[in-house]
Amino acid sequence: MRILALRRTVPPAGATDPLVSQYYGSGGLREMIAQCDYVVVTAPLTPETRGMIGAREFAAMKPRAVIVNVGRGAVIDEPAMIQALAEKRILGAALDVFTTEPLPSGHPFFQLENVLLSPHSTDHTRDWLERAMQFFWTQFERFSKGEPLLNVVDKKRGY
Repeated sequence: MRILALRRTVPPAGATDPLVSQYYGSGGLREMIAQCDYVVVTAPLTPETRGMIGAREFAAMKPRAVIVNVGRGAVIDEPAMIQALAEKRILGAALDVFTTEPLPSGHPFFQLENVLLSPHSTDHTRDWLERAMQFFWTQFERFSKGEPLLNVVDKKRGY
């Protein structure tokens, strides 16, 4: 499997992930997406990512492509995705997040046979609670020792 990744800035040579075959900057989204069989959206919701995947991106996708969203619902333009799915311009979607949560009854996603839905819960693995508690204790120890915390939110970037 080849893994393609989109990043705000492409990492310098030598600082890349060995699992990633190629990086694309934000201007290369459609070029990247046109090559993908599966598009996995994990982006945070910021002003620059809101609606990042819309009609033009769905038009660039392969007809057998599947889009998976486990990031934030509003990163994808839902009406554009619904149209692409209904017209079978892409094969399908697996969605754990939505622009409106919980997903309202009667939403078009419920009528589409090529959509798999989950209720914003794909992070709930067998050990998620244990891992969350361990992370809390690690952070507490770091805080107690005056050490920098891990995974600090950059409020200017929005994540």
